[in-house]
Amino acid sequence: MGHTTPGFSTAPEVEALEALDGQGWRGAYFVMEGLRNGSEHPDLEILKVDAAQEARERFAPDTLREDPVLEGFRALHRAVGRANRKTVSSPENLLRLVLRSGALPRVNLLVDIYNLVSIQSRLALGAHDLAGVEGDIRLRLTDGTEGFHPLGEGAPKPVAPGEYAYVDDANDVLCRMEVRQVEKSKVGLDTRACFYIVQGNGATPWEAVRAAAEETIALTQRFCGGKVRWLHAPWPESS
Repeated sequence: MGHTTPGFSTAPEVEALEALDGQGWRGAYFVMEGLRNGSEHPDLEILKVDAAQEARERFAPDTLREDPVLEGFRALHRAVGRANRKTVSSPENLLRLVLRSGALPRVNLLVDIYNLVSIQSRLALGAHDLAGVEGDIRLRLTDGTEGFHPLGEGAPKPVAPGEYAYVDDANDVLCRMEVRQVEKSKVGLDTRACFYIVQGNGATPWEAVRAAAEETIALTQRFCGGKVRWLHAPWPESS
């Protein structure tokens, strides 16, 4: 398959952010293997149109500031001193794009699926091609030595110390906070296995994280097949 299923762990200092600003950490992580990606599917396009319309009916650019889930991500950014216009969470950026353009972007099936779930849940979702991941993945605070080649950029960029990030064993950032993914693990049409992030915050109950993860899995299997291997699903049984 060209990859080894990674381990996943969260550093104590990231878990400690849970106590700051009353905002906690909520995340579920899993791998999907045996995927068949594609450029588009008419049934998924219908779901995307419906989701974009629902978002436009529910939100306006000024009301996004009032949404408690999106505010939860801003609180996490404040906790690490990164609350500014350059560090907007991926769900907020995606919703602003939908409100401006009226539609979700078309990338490929795997990406379009998690973007669809992201605007519905306002959680931060991402997928990373395991062919580009080296060793295990750890969610930890950066020290400034990490490699970071942002998605869509022509060259690597420096990493500031003290941010939370998903980092592999090669000391490369896979996702900077829930703000920016990278070229190294970019999902393409030849992707066959992915590491998935479903990240929330203290404003999102575990049931919301679980529902978003399960919807992502269901849609991915519907359109791209694949089998699931959970790495970290720490919701309480009562949720």
